[in-house]
This record gives sequence, C-alpha cells and structure tokens, in this order.
Amino acid sequence: MNKKQLRAKYKTLRSGLSDKQIEDLSVDIANQLLKLPIWEKSFYHIFLPIDQQKEINTEYILNILQGKDKNVIVSKSNFEDNTLTHFLLLDTTVLKKNAWGIPEPVDGIEIHEDKIEVVFVPLLAFDTRGNRVGYGKGFYDKFLAKCGSETLKIGLSFFEAETEIHDVNDTDIRLDFCVTPLQTVRFNPL
Repeated sequence: MNKKQLRAKYKTLRSGLSDKQIEDLSVDIANQLLKLPIWEKSFYHIFLPIDQQKEINTEYILNILQGKDKNVIVSKSNFEDNTLTHFLLLDTTVLKKNAWGIPEPVDGIEIHEDKIEVVFVPLLAFDTRGNRVGYGKGFYDKFLAKCGSETLKIGLSFFEAETEIHDVNDTDIRLDFCVTPLQTVRFNPL
C-alpha cells in the first residue's frame, strides 16, 4: 500500500479503539520500551498525544523518564514551515493545546536537535524496513534529519508492521526501532 492508503486504514483502525484499549495498549508499549538498551542516555524527546487522533498515551513513558531522572524534551510546532522547536520539559513548563489539539510548551529552555539522544516518534503505520507513515506534513522527517547520526529513532505503534510502504522517498527518515504492545522490532543494529 502507499502512504495515502495506509493513513486511511490506520486512522480508521485507531478510531475503532476504545479509551480503555488505548490506555491498555499504551501501558503495554511503555513496558516493551523498558526492555530496550536505551536507558543510559540523558536527553529524550517525547511527543505529547493528540487526544482526538487517538494517539498513544505517552504519559506512561513520561513517568518512566522522570522516574529515571532523564532530561525530557517536548516540541512546539510551526505550521508555516512545518518545523519543530524543542524545549526542556520542567515541572514549571506551561503546556497549552494549539489549534490542532497538540499540547505544546508555551516557552522554556530551548534544546538544539544535536543534544537529543533518543526520539520517540509518532506514526500511523510502519513497515518491516523501518519506514513510517505519519500525518504527511513532514515535521518529524525534517526534525530527525537535523538530529545527530547517533540519535535513536524509536517509533511507537498500536499495530504491527506492514510488509512494505510503496512510496517511500529520499527525505523519509527510517526508524531504528518500532515498539508495539506485543514486541520491539529492530531495524538498525546498535
């Protein structure tokens, strides 16, 4: 399938999930993450879920990161050029939902992409090669292209991999891992 078809398929699948299923699957994903050899890092970027899109509840991952005393980074979207600006998440950080329902920091301490060691990547679908389908605006591909070559890119998905995404292009950034409720798939060796 191509990206457009996969977007439609997985938006429909997500819309069929109950709130309880989303919570249970989100906990399972957080538990799978605990098995990864990533916890010696210091700077972790996490996305905050868009509730109306029925995204993974990353609060469980956030609790793990805070419990391990990690530096957590969240982003603010610029819809004029489809870029992200990154901020350190502190106890004093004020979050506000933007016009698209994305919780974002109002302001704070800006963090450059080259400091980020692990990025938890939102997606709608992924394939067995580590390619992903997002919402199609390119925010994360632009962001990941600016990260260091050592930055780990970890997709989070309620669903298992598709065999192949047919219309991958040169600007698409592949994942190193994708974590589902049932397993962790590794695409690139550590």
